[in-house]
Amino acid sequence: MGQRGRQRGGDSEPVARGLIGPSHNSGYTRPVDYLWTPWRYTYVTEVNRNERVGIPEELDAWPGDFHCVFCNMIAAAGYAIEHGMNRDQAERAAGIILRARDNYICVNRFPYTSGHIMIVPYEHQGSLAALPRQTAREMMDLAQQAERVLGSLYHPDGFNFGLNLGKSAGAGVAGHVHLHALPRWAGDTNFLTVIAETRILPEDFEVTWERVRHAFAAQSASAAVPASQS
Repeated sequence: MGQRGRQRGGDSEPVARGLIGPSHNSGYTRPVDYLWTPWRYTYVTEVNRNERVGIPEELDAWPGDFHCVFCNMIAAAGYAIEHGMNRDQAERAAGIILRARDNYICVNRFPYTSGHIMIVPYEHQGSLAALPRQTAREMMDLAQQAERVLGSLYHPDGFNFGLNLGKSAGAGVAGHVHLHALPRWAGDTNFLTVIAETRILPEDFEVTWERVRHAFAAQSASAAVPASQS
């Protein structure tokens, strides 16, 4: 396991060992440590593959390919429903939690924490600025709903909401903008991720899908009920 760089003798530079790189202290700022994350290397350098991405085995009957995880996912689920598959069954296979007018919400198949979901526009655009205004506004409305739902389900210490625009920014699907929403807890990171390329998650994909989908449905139903008049 790595350890923090330490000053040795009269050296002005810290000695770096293991997975944590050197700290630099200018005298005006606090030292900074660097934590390398090798498990993300293949994620951000993945080459294009010939296989159709984003299509689970249950939805493989769809004959098309948009060469995009998110476009393929929604199209394959729609095709299955149109050809007789139960909507819940198709959307469970795809991980689709909710469909709105301009965006949909799905479970992240490679979550950072339990409850990691994504808000995805139907329109294939690579940046936030390229989205139509109403799509971007709805994305933010859905983000507010997601915060309420995830907060009520998981009772986290905080949240991460974010967009990774471009491969250099860490986007796994650089061509189709999407907003990550995930609950966070104090101490939810540890060295197991670094030394074993492993995340420990107490909840699997289908459990997350079912819990979050039902919570969104309950929130929508509650919002649709008019307030009682006294």
